[in-house]
Amino acid sequence: MNKRHRIAVVIPKYGLIGGAEGFAASLTNQLACDSVTEIHVFTNRHIKGEETERIFFHHVPIISFPRFFKTPSFAVFAQRAINRAGIDIIHAHDRMFGPDLYTMHGLPHRLWVREVRKKKRPSLFDRGTIWVEERMVAGGACRYFLAVSRLTRDLFLREYPVDPAFVPVVHPGIDPEDAIEIERGTKDEARQTINRRFGLPPEASLIIFASMNFDIKGLSALLAGLGRLKSRRPTQLFHLIIVGGDNRHRYEKEATALGIANHITFTGAVSRKELGSIYAAGDLYAMLSKFDTFGMVVLEAMAKGLPVVISGNVGARDLVREGVNGFVVSVPQDADLVAEAIFQALRPDMHPALSRAALATAREYTWERSARQVADIYQKILDARGIGK
Repeated sequence: MNKRHRIAVVIPKYGLIGGAEGFAASLTNQLACDSVTEIHVFTNRHIKGEETERIFFHHVPIISFPRFFKTPSFAVFAQRAINRAGIDIIHAHDRMFGPDLYTMHGLPHRLWVREVRKKKRPSLFDRGTIWVEERMVAGGACRYFLAVSRLTRDLFLREYPVDPAFVPVVHPGIDPEDAIEIERGTKDEARQTINRRFGLPPEASLIIFASMNFDIKGLSALLAGLGRLKSRRPTQLFHLIIVGGDNRHRYEKEATALGIANHITFTGAVSRKELGSIYAAGDLYAMLSKFDTFGMVVLEAMAKGLPVVISGNVGARDLVREGVNGFVVSVPQDADLVAEAIFQALRPDMHPALSRAALATAREYTWERSARQVADIYQKILDARGIGK
């Protein structure tokens, strides 16, 4: 784009840690590096980072009570604010009525309600969200639907009759400086620090699991697999460090029943800096989610040289090459499959190559790469209107 254009980025929460909020902020910051792009963020709540002078924030109110007003009210108020701002392109990261392109960070909501949450009937909040989403898809204004993974794309196309040519995959990225090779001495030092901090056994392979929702991220399946690993291969030394906050008591009981209570440690919630140190000390990242549109933690762990074991329900499976940088478990409920994948990933003759390949993969997926893909789509929208360059 050679002429400066005003881009609206729309999301209820911007810049907060995690998921869609972090994705939107990182991508937007990268897009704003283009000197011909002026970004206007329409949001209800935001945390400012190191934005350039070409990012401007607009507050969008939300009616949060009754809860079913939440999605429709944000959609209405965001559209009104955008209409007053003289915007060329509307890029939504949440459901609204008339964006030009929409990055889907989750499933179609009716599919989420039906197949992930297993609800017998949608709540009023669900119905309001589904109503806005269906109007967005069927309304005709939204030209492109950006999926964060092939898994997300396939499920969206299964639910909505949209031309697949307008549903590209744009993976999230990382900052290049986050993907650096950790020297042996540095890794040993990080491991010693983490061992002292949490009282871990020094000789065991360290497996990392990080989440704020242990159920959806498949902690039970991971514990079952580790229980099977212990019984089938008793000489395999491992320790699972569980980062995040959830129903710890439930999973302690499960680990005790599986005979691996002394093989797990709960850290609780930690800072991003400390999580980076835990990754640096680890040997493997494991996450057997029931569903994940992508799973940014997978890419973040790979950036620290950790091979990964994930379920086939994780969108980040797009990045995993079986036996090269990790393993994908097709049936995470099968403890034998989980145990074997973890055993293979920790094999001394395989682990160094897996680690190098994981880091190399992470280096391919930067925010600059993602921003180039999105900027190309912006240009196609402008060209179709005859206001491109």
